[in-house]
Amino acid sequence: MLMLQQSLSKTWSSHIWLRLLNDLEKILSNHLVSTTILLAVQLTPRRWLNLQEYQSKKLMSDNGVKVQRFFVADTANEALEAAKKLTTSVGGRPRQQRSCLLLREDAKEFVLKAQILAGGRGKGVFSSGLKGGVHLTKDPQVVGQLAKQMIGYNLATKQTPKEGVKVNKVMVAEALDISRETYLAILMDQSCNGPVLVGSPQGGVDIEEVAASNPELIFKEQIDIMEGIKDSQAQRMAENLGFLGPLKNQAADQIKKLYNLFLKIDATQVEVNPFGETPEGQVVCFDAKINFDDNAEFRQKDIFAMDDKSENEPIENEAAKYDLKYIGLDGNIACFVNGAGLAMATCDIILLKGGKPANFLDLGGGVKEAQVYQAFKLLTADPKVEAILVNIFAGIVNCAIIANGITKACQELELKVPLVVRLEGPYSCSRQY
Repeated sequence: MLMLQQSLSKTWSSHIWLRLLNDLEKILSNHLVSTTILLAVQLTPRRWLNLQEYQSKKLMSDNGVKVQRFFVADTANEALEAAKKLTTSVGGRPRQQRSCLLLREDAKEFVLKAQILAGGRGKGVFSSGLKGGVHLTKDPQVVGQLAKQMIGYNLATKQTPKEGVKVNKVMVAEALDISRETYLAILMDQSCNGPVLVGSPQGGVDIEEVAASNPELIFKEQIDIMEGIKDSQAQRMAENLGFLGPLKNQAADQIKKLYNLFLKIDATQVEVNPFGETPEGQVVCFDAKINFDDNAEFRQKDIFAMDDKSENEPIENEAAKYDLKYIGLDGNIACFVNGAGLAMATCDIILLKGGKPANFLDLGGGVKEAQVYQAFKLLTADPKVEAILVNIFAGIVNCAIIANGITKACQELELKVPLVVRLEGPYSCSRQY
């Protein structure tokens, strides 16, 4: 174990730090052999791309998947105009809007949705005092009034920070009656070595709750990625979801189109909830979430150009510039770790010993000296940080690079907080100092 130590007077006593590091050493000793196999692997951490709802719907409609007609607005006036357009004939609509699959000539009711990445919008509260990030109305004027209380204000939900997330855009869509809701997802499953269809006739609710209370209502279809989805699989899933008669074929067709989209855009998950049917006899994707394989960014440039970083903390955006995975926490002990699993374990053991981690920072593998330096700049810029713990296991990184980066950072940044460094593994020769 290699340890660098400066004054610990501001945080824990030195014997507590030593106990912490000894516990970490015990955890790592069980993984030494398996981790050394990864010596030749160069891994670079990437931030997962998630699109806003309107962006996902645009992708789906462009690929033949049925969605509601919608417009996106940046201001209350634009939201009002969008509602008015939805009540008129589609003939004069701009070309870029016709790409959305049109279900009716005019809308009788509108749904207004705040566009943020967090879930639970319907039960959220705005800093303006407005309750709910999703509203239904039949009056275009009300759409404008509601949008005025949404755009520019923070929306707090169960998945956002306490202060909420600023809403910069709203989606104005035609509201369709839903006679039945189901759940459908396509995802990459490591246990199946490929894509899997997951569906349930019980949609519109958290699928985790359905799996826990009624596991018999969860249906799966493993897809051979070389052969693609078969008609029989799409038909069987449509039947399991409860679509009958002509709706069964319509649902199967939508399932196949969703799978083709899944492959085309290098998605890791396409989740539609609800995947519903209307009283008029149409199968529609009412809400969708799409996750992407960041390794495919080089061939999905148009999609990745849509990435909205406005909801991220500035420090997270700065970390992403240097391929660092950073998540801010509310503690005072900064963590500087390689590997997501070890980073989580380090945060957990700090909590176990009575401390509080200030962040989750994963260097990953293949890290360069410049990245180490930038990581230290990020950590020391956080005013909450009163100590830094570096915990590196040299299975996928050269400890000499880490040591050189730390040395440079200490010299140039004039580090003023206690620093404890632990480097262990083949590259470090398990030296201590």
